[in-house]
Amino acid sequence: MNRMRMLFAIGAMLFSGLGFAAEQKAFDPATFADLQGAGKPILIDVHADWCPTCKKQAPIISSLLATPEFAGYTLLTVNFDTQPAVLQQFKVTQQSTLIVFKGKAERGRSTGDTQQGGIAALLRKANG
Repeated sequence: MNRMRMLFAIGAMLFSGLGFAAEQKAFDPATFADLQGAGKPILIDVHADWCPTCKKQAPIISSLLATPEFAGYTLLTVNFDTQPAVLQQFKVTQQSTLIVFKGKAERGRSTGDTQQGGIAALLRKANG
């Protein structure tokens, strides 16, 4: 391993222990309401285990939420196959839908985006 890669790996290990990672929970209405009431940034991730797009999104979301920029987020996951009432609540018709809230206001959504830059831009909409 060259010196630069080694330094990067050491830095990544150090930062991973500093608590930058956002919280992740399964969606439930009470948690969502509490986060909204507190004015927190929230990412709703509507996924399906069988969805190839969702599988591409997952590591990007994890990586972004592990950075200091998005550390204040809470990720709430919605199972596309088992939570139809939640899909109806958010007017979601497809898995791989991402929705960002800041408090009670929806700030943006996307479906099928697997580009880090696009997902980061979506997260920034509720990060202020």
